[in-house]
Amino acid sequence: MKKILILCMLLLVGKAGVSADFKQVSEQKVIQEKVPSEIVLTGNLVFDWLDISQLERDSVIERYRNELFDENTVYKYKKKDFRNEYKDFLKDSDYERHYMLVRNNVKETDTENLCGFYRGNLLISYAVQYKNDLRTVYYYDALGKLRYIDKFSDNYPNFPYMSKQYRANGSLVSAIYFMSHDMQYMYEADQKFKGAWYKDKMYDRHAKQVLTRTNW
Repeated sequence: MKKILILCMLLLVGKAGVSADFKQVSEQKVIQEKVPSEIVLTGNLVFDWLDISQLERDSVIERYRNELFDENTVYKYKKKDFRNEYKDFLKDSDYERHYMLVRNNVKETDTENLCGFYRGNLLISYAVQYKNDLRTVYYYDALGKLRYIDKFSDNYPNFPYMSKQYRANGSLVSAIYFMSHDMQYMYEADQKFKGAWYKDKMYDRHAKQVLTRTNW
C-alpha cells in the first residue's frame, strides 16, 4: 500500500517553521464539520476554499503548481551528489543528546530547534533545525539516521515561501506553498495536488475535508 508523506506544521523558528511528520498523522477520513463561509487569516488573507467555484479552485491549484514546479525543480538528485552535500548530516553525531532533549520536551537550545514525533508514548523520529542554517530541517529516526530533508526557499521565514522535501536518497517527496502559518497548498512529487491545509484541516480540490493533523 502506497505510503503518503504528510507534512505537518511545527513551531520551528518564530512559530513559522515547517517539518514533516511522516508517521504521526493517520490518513483516516474525518467527519466534515461546518465552518464559517469565510475565515480571515493573518495578513488580511481569507480562506475561501469552501466557497469559490470549482473553476476558481482549479485555477489556484494550477497557479501554485507552476510556482512550485518550475524549470529549476530537481526531482531526483544523483544519490552520490546528494549524500556528498549532506555527508555531515547522514548520521546525527549528537543524536543521544538530541534524543534526550526531545524526550524531555525541549524544543529549543542556543543553537537549534527540535521537534519529536511519537506513536503513542514511543518517540519514532525527531527533527533538527540549526540556527545557522534555518532553511534546512533534518529528520532522523530514533537511532539518529537521516530520513528526510526539508529545503525552504530563499525568503523563508517570510511569507509566502515554498518548501520541498527530499528523502535521504535525493528523491523529491513533496512540495508546499506556504501562504501563512495557517494556510498551505500541498503537492506530491508527481505534481499531483494533495490538498489545501487550513490550520488543522486539509481539504481536497473539491473542498471536501479529508485529513486532520494534531501538531498544528
